[in-house]
Amino acid sequence: METIQTLLQKSAFKRFIIFGILLFVLYLLRSMINLILITFIFSFLLNRLVNLITRKIKLNRKVTVLIVYLAIIGLLTIGISKYLPIIVAEISQLVTQITVFYTQQHDNIIINYVMSFIETNQISKYLEQGFTFLLKYFSGVSNIAIQVMLSLILSLFFLLEKPRLIEFTSKFKNSKIAPFYNEIEFFAKKFVLTFGKVIEAQFIIAIVNCGLTTLALWIMDFPQLMGLSILIFLLGLIPVAGVIISLIPLCTIAYTLGGFIQVIYILIVIMIIHAIEAYILNPKLMSAKTDLPVFYTFIVLIFGEHFFGVWGLIVGIPVFVFLLDVLEVRDKKVEV
Repeated sequence: METIQTLLQKSAFKRFIIFGILLFVLYLLRSMINLILITFIFSFLLNRLVNLITRKIKLNRKVTVLIVYLAIIGLLTIGISKYLPIIVAEISQLVTQITVFYTQQHDNIIINYVMSFIETNQISKYLEQGFTFLLKYFSGVSNIAIQVMLSLILSLFFLLEKPRLIEFTSKFKNSKIAPFYNEIEFFAKKFVLTFGKVIEAQFIIAIVNCGLTTLALWIMDFPQLMGLSILIFLLGLIPVAGVIISLIPLCTIAYTLGGFIQVIYILIVIMIIHAIEAYILNPKLMSAKTDLPVFYTFIVLIFGEHFFGVWGLIVGIPVFVFLLDVLEVRDKKVEV
């Protein structure tokens, strides 16, 4: 009995139990996980943007928040009304073009070997599922519009009342649930400092990669440029694997346009952009803790996709980094 009481008094054990309770609550709320994740991502990224603007320009915080949200709503309205039909049409053409390429016979021995390898390993099935998901995602925008709008509204109220929310929430420190609150505060700070920072870095890297790749494809006169840019941006949110997956449709289109020479050109372009990401962007945006071995990265992505689908590919690495931070897995310098 005394052993159990001693165990319950240990902070590490209490932290573990409370962490398990939080995971169980999230499991119960799994039907709302899209709303929770999108709201957090909006709140974190837009809070960073508002802080950046207020540091550069001396504006009232609430005015800045309203201006930023009005700009976002305006861009979303223009994008949905003007460019969404074009993007859906271009993605449909991409799917048709790639499907035709993989179903027809080719005279080239290398192409036929690659085709048989892809078919044997069922890679074409995964590609088809990915393109189908992308097409449904944009064509069924009305299904996610409510979640996005709710997330925008929740994040807007959060940013407008952030100081008041912090002040009100801090009152729980002196309440009857203070031990529980203290542990939640610990996990929340860790979550923001790790998960939030990694998500921010992934978004910045995806935007830069998308911009550079789209510019290169425009110079190389690729068709369906808008649809390809959306595809590249979404795949850019997946660490490491996104670059490899994007090579398959890009190389396919390059071969149909100019044969192997065009494929070599696109491979060189992707290698240069990946080098910029690996040697310039990653060291500046990612901390040393997020510099995971490629093996770990792929294992996390595989398990993340298996258990959480597309969200697992995007948030799998940030969640893994958060767990490393909670477990205090740190790099130690080896003394020589």
